[in-house]
Parts: sequence; structure tokens; C-alpha cells
Amino acid sequence: MAPPQDNSNPPLPTSSSEGDPPTPITAMTTPKTILVASTNPVKIRAAERALARMFPGVAHTARGLSVPSGVPDQPFSDATTLLGARNRAEGARAADPEGADYWVGIEGGVDDDPQDGELLRSFAWVVVLDREEKTKMGRARTATYYLPGETAELVRGGMELGRADEVVFGRVNSKQKNGSVGLLTGDVIDRGGYYEEAVVLALIPFRNRGLTF
Repeated sequence: MAPPQDNSNPPLPTSSSEGDPPTPITAMTTPKTILVASTNPVKIRAAERALARMFPGVAHTARGLSVPSGVPDQPFSDATTLLGARNRAEGARAADPEGADYWVGIEGGVDDDPQDGELLRSFAWVVVLDREEKTKMGRARTATYYLPGETAELVRGGMELGRADEVVFGRVNSKQKNGSVGLLTGDVIDRGGYYEEAVVLALIPFRNRGLTF
């Protein structure tokens, strides 16, 4: 008598259209330059680290350029914040169209909780433009967190979030250090890491050039 078959671990299929990636990851071998539409060192480092993570082994440089956002200093809606990030990226490309491979705009904003208008939320948008495919745009939004009432009251009164943090926490120039998210989390998440993840996500279209975004 033949021994019973063990079906606890059935063999995987040798080929499957569902399991195969539609396109290979784009290979990058030439050095890349990323131009951040800001002179804030936190934003520049975040963009540089994100590029290194998405395209490891590729030489790259990052630099900053002061570019206006075209929106209020403290954006107060999701749409306005995204517009500010896009304006910055487009402004950086217009100012230096041949000096970079990627142009990055990062804009922080706040908005009201749609379920409880007394609560104020903070987030940021990232927009990445590309030299190789000029019509392609990468974009991603950071995680969202809630601001304490003390900070929210100042922001609603017209104060920029960075300045409100300085008043509430007694810090100086927090925008170029750990930022609101770092102050509230005890640097478990600092401002650079907070932005970096969103820049990584905004680079997805350029890591996967064979796909449509």
C-alpha cells in the first residue's frame, strides 16, 4: 500500500500572473540631485535620507532653495496645504530647471476634525517632481496627529504652529529642530523622521516607472 500523501503544505504554483510584479524596479546608476524648496535643514535632510532609502547604492546630493508657497504661512485645510507643497516644488523647478533630478515641496498644515470642530489636527503634504518625466508628480501626506488645546488656541488666533510651539513649550526655533511632533512624542518621532516617511512614499512613482500614477 502506498503511504498517505501529506497535503499540509501543498506545493506553490510554478507560475502565476497574480504573483508576478508588473514591472521591475527602476535601476538608477547615475548620481542624482534633489532640490528641496526650503532652506530648513530638517526638510533637506529628510529628503536626502528618503532618496537614499528608495534608491540605495546611488550617489546623491541634496540642497535647499527658498521658494514661496503661495499660501498663508499657516495653511488651514488639506487642500491649501497640498497646494502649498505643489507650489513649492513647481517654484523650485522653475527657479532651477536644469540643476536637479527631483524637486521636492514640503508643506505643513492644520485642519479641524470633521467630527469634532473643537479639535485641531496637524499634518504635512509632500510633492515630488521629476526631471525625466516632467508631467509625473509624486505626492504623499504624513500621518495626522492632534494638537493640544493650548497650541490649538494660539493657532486659531492666527499664530503659526512653530511659533505656538515655542510659546507653549518654551522652545526656540523648534521648526528647525524636532518640531511639534517631536515635542509631543518626546522625540519618539522627530520632525525629520516624520517628513522622511512621506518623502519615501512620494517617490513611489519614480521607483516604479513602468506603472501608471
